[in-house]
Amino acid sequence: MNLNEEKYAKFGLVKDMMAAVDIVKKFNCDQAIAIAGAIKKARRLMLTGEGSSRIFPAKNVMCLAAQKGWKLHLATAAARQSMEYNLKDWAVFAASNSGKTSEVIKLFQQLSAAGHQQRYALTANATTQLEALSNQGYVLACGPESAVAATKSVIAQALFYQALIEHAVGKPRMQKQVEKLSAQVHQALTLSIDPALVARIASAPTIYFSGRNDGVAEELTLKTNEITRRKSDFMEGTYAVHGVEEVMDAGDVVIIIDPYPDYEAKFQEVLASKIGLTIIAIADHDTSFPTIRIPRSQLPAYVQMAAGWNLLVEVGVKLHVDLDHPVRARKVGNEFVTVLAPQ
Repeated sequence: MNLNEEKYAKFGLVKDMMAAVDIVKKFNCDQAIAIAGAIKKARRLMLTGEGSSRIFPAKNVMCLAAQKGWKLHLATAAARQSMEYNLKDWAVFAASNSGKTSEVIKLFQQLSAAGHQQRYALTANATTQLEALSNQGYVLACGPESAVAATKSVIAQALFYQALIEHAVGKPRMQKQVEKLSAQVHQALTLSIDPALVARIASAPTIYFSGRNDGVAEELTLKTNEITRRKSDFMEGTYAVHGVEEVMDAGDVVIIIDPYPDYEAKFQEVLASKIGLTIIAIADHDTSFPTIRIPRSQLPAYVQMAAGWNLLVEVGVKLHVDLDHPVRARKVGNEFVTVLAPQ
């Protein structure tokens, strides 16, 4: 994928993806430092939202926190489900690019009515309904997106949450990493992918993603629907060999994000040998499967995401899909609408 060839450059989606390189490089990791102390004091943080505004931004930082042993209790749930939770002692961060998402607005209305005083908003637009309902709102500098599928804003949201939590636990290290990460993201976005792999994925009735519960594979599953118009499913860990193989077909493809070495033999046995489907890996090292090699990084999830975008764009272009304009999908999944009481 690149911006030098018309088959890519004509799409706003590709421009948005490539803009992520500069967004990473110029990201201000100190923008949320003012509330980091409040988050630390609360000790509990709910990261909510809908769709892409929640999947990778929330799960990426939760995975990092667990790996590093950071002493904060982080949780995530969709906004409507969060309305069923007792969030009295939790700080709550809601992400919505538009600031108009119905579920998060209703959640913040509920929290506001209950006198909850740690409501924080993260949007890509200023002066929104969500921001008005928050105690503190933050507007991302990534700007509006050109396509329905959210991409650059997902990276900006994830960077924001990671920087926030690093400050809250007293380990602000990301500012030293963004320049190198930016170059790695660019490399992953522009690396050349074997046309045979692209053609194989393009022919698959269903494209499965397997990997950690860190938001990468799950977010790429959603992007597969929007970008390639193919059916897709996310299979965490070894889910792929725990029953779902009963309905898989030889024409299907499984894309594994950074597979654990001890998983490979079982996946090969159950999925490739018995079913005959194709397994492809995205990893920073060689695997036993055809592998899309990405640069090694201290923050690998961002680089994995970029490589996944690259692959999906190649598949979408191969299928002659209008990458910017899905037929049914909307930019705002469920926009809040004020219902007036009858007179």
